[in-house]
Amino acid sequence: MPSNIRNVGIIAHVDHGKTTLVDAIFKQSGLFRENQQMAERVMDSNDLEREKGITILSKVASVRYKDYKINIVDTPGHADFGGEVERVLSMVDGVLLIVDANEGPMPQTRFVLKKAFENGLKPIVCINKIDRDNARPLHAYDKTIDLFIDLGAEEDDLFFPHLFTSGAGGFARVAPDGSEKDMRELFEMIVNSVPPPRVEDDGAFLLQVNNLDYNDYLGRMFGGKVLRGSVKVGDRVEMLREGTDKKAGFNVTKLWTYEGLQLKETEEVKAGEIAMLAGLDNVLISDTIAHVDTSPALASIKVEPSTLSMNFYANNSPLAGKDGGKFLTIHKIRERVEKEEAVSVSVKIDPDAPADTVKVQARGELQLAILVETMRREGYEIQISRPQVIFRRNEQGQVEEPYELATLECPEDSVGAVMEDLSRRKGELVDMRKNDNETTSLDYSIPTRGLIGFRSNFLTMTRGLGLISSLFDGYRLYKGEIVSRTQGSLINKDTGKLTRYAYEDVQERGTLFYPVGTDVYGGMIVGACSRDEDMIVNATKEKAANNMRSASADATTVLDAHKEFSLEQALSWLREDELLEVTPKQLRFRKKILDHSERRVAERRSEVLV
Repeated sequence: MPSNIRNVGIIAHVDHGKTTLVDAIFKQSGLFRENQQMAERVMDSNDLEREKGITILSKVASVRYKDYKINIVDTPGHADFGGEVERVLSMVDGVLLIVDANEGPMPQTRFVLKKAFENGLKPIVCINKIDRDNARPLHAYDKTIDLFIDLGAEEDDLFFPHLFTSGAGGFARVAPDGSEKDMRELFEMIVNSVPPPRVEDDGAFLLQVNNLDYNDYLGRMFGGKVLRGSVKVGDRVEMLREGTDKKAGFNVTKLWTYEGLQLKETEEVKAGEIAMLAGLDNVLISDTIAHVDTSPALASIKVEPSTLSMNFYANNSPLAGKDGGKFLTIHKIRERVEKEEAVSVSVKIDPDAPADTVKVQARGELQLAILVETMRREGYEIQISRPQVIFRRNEQGQVEEPYELATLECPEDSVGAVMEDLSRRKGELVDMRKNDNETTSLDYSIPTRGLIGFRSNFLTMTRGLGLISSLFDGYRLYKGEIVSRTQGSLINKDTGKLTRYAYEDVQERGTLFYPVGTDVYGGMIVGACSRDEDMIVNATKEKAANNMRSASADATTVLDAHKEFSLEQALSWLREDELLEVTPKQLRFRKKILDHSERRVAERRSEVLV
């Protein structure tokens, strides 16, 4: 019965302890045997999630408490994956809002709470990490009330149910100094404060798709919360899509519900349950599944617009196919991105891009980087451009660009450098606050362009101690040119291996990106120039046979360490006329036009056009 079901989403700003709290819920629900080993971050099953320590994909699991089944939907905390939050809120009936006891509400907290209100969801607030030395639970609670007021919450909503929790400690308390030592208070608050599913028991089956998966044997799997009626294996249903005449009838071949961390096959699913179905391949997020001729298509799930785009090309470098890549053609690349587009509401393919280009639109740098990293691990070789913001024109014909509200916390001795860099990037200071822990918080309104490549600089300026988060803040008038990089490129002349002799020579002109012995080619960027101009170098040069310098001198020559890039850093370092070659084994910078003479002709032509 729906009255015994609770569908609850877990929402939070990144690093506020959401996933750790979910781990504690699972441990104390009886989901695991006492002697059973349980991995940390149990719902972060994706390798990249575990490596980066963030939730990327929304996932569903269930626990049992007394006579209740609690379906738990874990959502990402990073703003780039806000589309995942928007996608799943339509299938829950309440949310746990997790707030760090030291930091209090942050930009993504505002975003997820706003979306919860828009979906008519009442939050349970968990002031988390109260066992930390720097915890300020009552301060965080007061700031959460301020956020509720700021978002226009009704007076009754200001008396929201709340608990003081520790995911690491495994407890939930009514008061910060309470004596509770387990999560029982949280379980009780979920079953008493989250309403039963808002569904119709009677009537024809109805479901809106907000979850997609794929099985090698069964094909496409799709599901969401059953909004009305029930469905059985073998039932004839149809798929409908808003704004189109698209309609496809099919028989339900398989049905599943969630039990613990697994899908459990069943013969029937009733209203209120979160389920998965199989039987049709071309289903997309937001599609309606209903008994034949019983319902119009439901309105599509609304999400914030994509703000960045990036071009994907087939790898055509001289080293293409030499790093173990299995998928090299633009056709295969397009197929893979279309698969991502089908399961993500915030990833789109621009249909107007040239045939040799897959132009991918997304929320942010991290979302694009995660897609690229996933593809390289699957065996794809691709070349990608620098991320570009998506401009638009207003009714007056003026160019507008996306802006973000960035919140930064940095040590006091780095505030000046951070503010100087943000000013150069067209950022405007909105608020500045001194914190109790000898840090300063800065709120900036800044074009999205200005944040491309800033995060790595910020970590350097703050010696890794700074915290930064940002949130899409609408479109405004174009702010003018922003200088993205102050160093030129060291462009290799010939094909071969990077030699020690050449390394020693080239390092005097800048910083190299690759170690001695690396395969390089003409037009490949091997380093950053110390000046703001590109320079041609010969990284494959060998020492001439008549060179009189002694062998002992070669042996004692100290080579500077080469600079290594993460994928995110590499994307932000690129200029407009450069590409990043991504293979399962390597990241290589290159010019779009490899030949130096052809590149100079193209540069002169562009100068004439300007």
